[in-house]
Amino acid sequence: MTAVTMQPQFVTAVQVSQSQWQSDTCDCCDDCGVCICGAFCYTCLGCQVAGDMGECCMCGGSVAMRTLYRTRYNIPGSICNDFLLTTFCPHCTLCQLKRDINARKQQGNF
Repeated sequence: MTAVTMQPQFVTAVQVSQSQWQSDTCDCCDDCGVCICGAFCYTCLGCQVAGDMGECCMCGGSVAMRTLYRTRYNIPGSICNDFLLTTFCPHCTLCQLKRDINARKQQGNF
C-alpha cells in the first residue's frame, strides 16, 4: 500500500505592481498653481481632489482620502504615515495628492 504524503494543490499567482507618488510631498514647485491654491484656498483644493475622486467635498484633505488614493493606485505606505502627514503637513500632502491626480490624468491612468 502506498501512502500519499502530499496532496496536489492549485496555486494562482497574481502579480500586483506597485506604483509610486508622481512627486514628493514637498515638491510644491512642480506645479505652482496647485501650490498657490493649496496655500490660499485649502478648502477649494480639497473639494477639487474629492470631486476628482468622486467623493464628498468635505473629505478632500482627510486621512481617509489619502489612504483611499494610495490603496486605489497601490502606492506603498501606511495609515499611520497618512495620519502623520495630513496632521503635520496638511497643505503639502493635499498638494501632492492633487499633483498626482493631474499627472495620472495626463498619462491616462486616472
